[in-house]
Parts: sequence; C-alpha cells; structure tokens
Amino acid sequence: MVKEKQLHNINWDKLTFSITPTRSMYEAHCELDGEWDEGKLVPFGNISLSPAAGVLNYGQGVFEGMKAYRSVKNRVVLFRPEKNALRAATSAERVCIPPVPKDQFIAACEQVVRDNIDYIPPRGKGSLYLRPVIWGTGPVLGVSPAPSYTFLIYVSPVGPYFKSGVKCLNLRITNQFHRAAPKGTGGHKVIGNYAASLFPQKMVKKAGFDDAIYLNAANEKYIEEVGSANLFAIKDNVLMTPSVDGSILPGITRDSVLTIARETLHMEVREHSISIKDFLKADEVFCSGTAVVVTPVGKITTNNTSTTINHNKMGPITKKIRKLLLGIQREEIEDPFGWIYPIN
Repeated sequence: MVKEKQLHNINWDKLTFSITPTRSMYEAHCELDGEWDEGKLVPFGNISLSPAAGVLNYGQGVFEGMKAYRSVKNRVVLFRPEKNALRAATSAERVCIPPVPKDQFIAACEQVVRDNIDYIPPRGKGSLYLRPVIWGTGPVLGVSPAPSYTFLIYVSPVGPYFKSGVKCLNLRITNQFHRAAPKGTGGHKVIGNYAASLFPQKMVKKAGFDDAIYLNAANEKYIEEVGSANLFAIKDNVLMTPSVDGSILPGITRDSVLTIARETLHMEVREHSISIKDFLKADEVFCSGTAVVVTPVGKITTNNTSTTINHNKMGPITKKIRKLLLGIQREEIEDPFGWIYPIN
C-alpha cells in the first residue's frame, strides 16, 4: 500500500462530481514531430497559454477520464489504464497531436495518484477522478497543427455523477442536433465533440430531462449515444449496442460491459444499428461510461411519444452487470480479465 500523507479536511459524504483542487498535477511537453520529455509533477494550478494556442483557436486537443479507487484489499487501483492510453494515442493521431507512449501515460497516472493519494475518498465514498489531457499549446495563426504540445493530468476527488445516486434516467431523443458525423471525430475523445453536446443538453435539461439521445447523422433512423455515455438495450436476454462505426466513441466501460455480458453472463451480444422503434421496445435500457458506470434508463421521449422502460426501474440484467463491474473495480470479486491495475 502506498504511504499516505496527512488527510485533508474534506467532507467525503458531501462529495459531488465536481472539481476539488488537489496537491499536484503531471505535466510534459513535446514539439511537433518530436518526442515527449519525461515530464514531472507540478503544483496544481492555472496554466499559461498563448492566445494563439492551437487548442484555443482550433480545438486541437483530446482528453481521457479515469478513476482511482480504494479496494477491499486495502490498496489503490486503476481500471484498465492501458485502454485509456491506447485510446488517447489514437485520438491524438486523429487531430495531428504526437501520441504519448503507453508506458509514459500509465507511469504519469501512477505518479499523480501517488502524490495525491490522501485525496482519494474512503472506500464507498467516491473515487479520485483522473483527467489526462493532451493539447496543442503552441501558437498558430493559420489552420494547421500547433508547433508544440502539453500532456497534463490533473485529479480531483469525486462523489456520484448524479446527486441523487443511482436513478433511472429520463432521456429525450433529439433530431434537432447531431453529436457527430460518420468519418468525423465522433469515434475519438476529441474536446470539440463535447462542446457540441452542451447546447442540446441545456435544452433538454430545461425541459425536465436528464440528457439527450443522439441519432445517426446519415438518416436519423438509428440510435447512437448520449452526450457522454454509450447506450445499451436488452431484449429477450440479448444485449445490443450500436456498433463502433466511426461516429460512436469506443468506451472502455462499454467494452467491459460487453465482455462481462458475453463471458460471465453468457449472453448473446450484438453490436449493430438499432432503430428507434426497436430501441423503444427493449426490456431494459442503460448507459455506460467512466463517470456514470452503468446507469439504467427508465423513460425515453420522442417528438410524439413517451415510453417507460421496465416500469421505470433498474432491470435485473442491468443490475447484474452493474454489480459485477463495480465488484471487479472495487476488488470485491475476482477479476477474471486482468483489468485491475494496482498502484504500487
């Protein structure tokens, strides 16, 4: 177990999913077509950027979301960090950012978790959220890759993503907006993808919904995802989710859910286009992501109808998948897939 520093005066019972300043963050730099320096820990705080920075003017940046947990084995663990490292690298390449090597990415995560270990909530009270970001920070006036880049990881203790705890979400299908288009950047964790979802999210929340469900941009016949999570439907013991075809983010929790369903629950799993009609006929619907984990959907509204899913309650299969996933992450049950990465 990592030796801990003196605990801070944080009310763990009142943690929300919001930023709390911590001790330090990791920072590394790279020139275009160059190699990343080894990086170092620096005090948590504001950073200085040119007003012509590529990330500020043209959105040249990517990010990841991860969590560090206290497990029942009295140690701190990460969940599948190699998958985050791989996705960060492929996302970076998509927007002409030098990819961070996997070993450096994971080592940087370890460093910042160790140095801020006293900010990790007690078991059952929350987690330490890691936000790795890779930005084009060098100045550029014309539309072209920035001349230099920054890789930074900051962390914050967080509580539940939803203030009221796990609840069945009330979602609104929108055909007024698209999250991403085929052959664009929707399949990568690029910062601009999330800016595009802010206004639709604001609109649906104002109307009393939790979030918006986006349709495919080509013909608006098929379900894609919500602004920050992948979607699943269960019908007749078959687990279905939209296939990763370039506009849907290949979520790490998504991949974990598919593996658990296939390997542990021995369910039939299908990755394919799901029509709105078939989606609304599902026995159970849920979304998945680092922040939301596995969260049930209880009601879905279109322009014409509102459909209640499983009596607005978490379905039995959704409950099993959520329990198994959290059990592995917290080391409450055996990890048969080698997903847990202990901080030594």
